[in-house]
Amino acid sequence: MIIKKAIAAVLMTAALAGCAQTEGQQRATTGALVGGAGGALVGQAIGGNTESTVIGAAGGALLGAVVGSATTPQRRGEQLCRYQDRYGRIYTAPCDDRYYNGDY
Repeated sequence: MIIKKAIAAVLMTAALAGCAQTEGQQRATTGALVGGAGGALVGQAIGGNTESTVIGAAGGALLGAVVGSATTPQRRGEQLCRYQDRYGRIYTAPCDDRYYNGDY
């Protein structure tokens, strides 16, 4: 019974991974899948029972999602800069090339 639930959870997560919109979301989902599988294996090896396997899988999935999201490379153009127009209004817009070249 536990095996069927685990397989269903993995299939559900894999199906939801296809709904990810950005690269960061995709990396977080992939990290959660890999971390969950690794955590389940470590939990089973350490505790040898279902409870430790579930705790290991949950901890591994959380850690994997955080690492996957944090390691997403920043792309040029995703950075926003603050500008001030000639009337004093402050607005945000994508940074121009001077920001990336260090000529700002």
